[in-house]
Amino acid sequence: MAEAQRIFVAGHRGMVGAAIVRALEARGESDVVTRTHAELDLTDQSAVRRFFDEQRPSQVYLAAAKVGGIHANNTYPGQFIYENLMIEANVIDSAYRAGVSRLLFLGSSCIYPKLAAQPMVEGALLTGALEPTNEPYAIAKIAGIKLCESYNRQYGTDFRSVMPTNLYGPGDNYHTENSHVIPALIRRFHEARHAGLHEVSIWGTGTPRREFLYVDDMASASVHVMSLDRSVYAQNTEPMLSHINVGFGADISIRDVAEMIARTVGYQGKIVFDTSRPDGTPRKLMDSSRLIRLGWQAQVSLADGLAQAYRDFCASDDNI
Repeated sequence: MAEAQRIFVAGHRGMVGAAIVRALEARGESDVVTRTHAELDLTDQSAVRRFFDEQRPSQVYLAAAKVGGIHANNTYPGQFIYENLMIEANVIDSAYRAGVSRLLFLGSSCIYPKLAAQPMVEGALLTGALEPTNEPYAIAKIAGIKLCESYNRQYGTDFRSVMPTNLYGPGDNYHTENSHVIPALIRRFHEARHAGLHEVSIWGTGTPRREFLYVDDMASASVHVMSLDRSVYAQNTEPMLSHINVGFGADISIRDVAEMIARTVGYQGKIVFDTSRPDGTPRKLMDSSRLIRLGWQAQVSLADGLAQAYRDFCASDDNI
């Protein structure tokens, strides 16, 4: 990446895409191309092909996706699988047709089986049944990995994939029903504190364990993987196993992270767990040793990341 690159970041308004743009600008990249959904609908094949023909980016970060928590995945399974499949197929194929030199596809840790051995290694992919609540989304993300692998095998492209663990941080979605666990709890505890509520109810038993990664750490990992020489990347992957895990390196129970968020927000009421609601996967911890060997490791602690995420939440007029 020593030479000047025209870099397209798909999904720059999302939490991850925005962090990638920040990371690229911080390292001096001056030709970063972005498009809003209104300017470019990534599910529209013709529009995507025209964009690539006109802009001719040399690199692509594919961070665009339809995302959400357990409730959203359960409620909108058709939208989750359709929109993600269309986005991936259109961008990856158009990148190949336009001669893009390098592409990075961002997946999700939900690609791994529900009962995968912990920590989850890259080789666990397709070795067991997926978590039912987000299976459509997971299948779409697996398809994205296989698209990259297949184009590399058939056309000699340099398309790479990274699988992040659960992400949080500035720019997160704090919707009351469709968000992931950390932003959902930030909003719930914030509103409970201001309303003077004595009790907050949380889905599930609180026993499942999750790994959380600050979004700017994810962005730095993405730029790091894209910066690797092709031969170095290839030596650390396999033709049929070309994705790399990106994790923090430790997990925490939902109960414990809820208590951390309550302290961060300043909520002092009671936390109760609604055991009639689903827990989801019992544990999700990534084995990120492959990426660590390649020279990257997370830098932001959960406590520091939660504090920054809450400051970001409070700074947004929409969330107050």
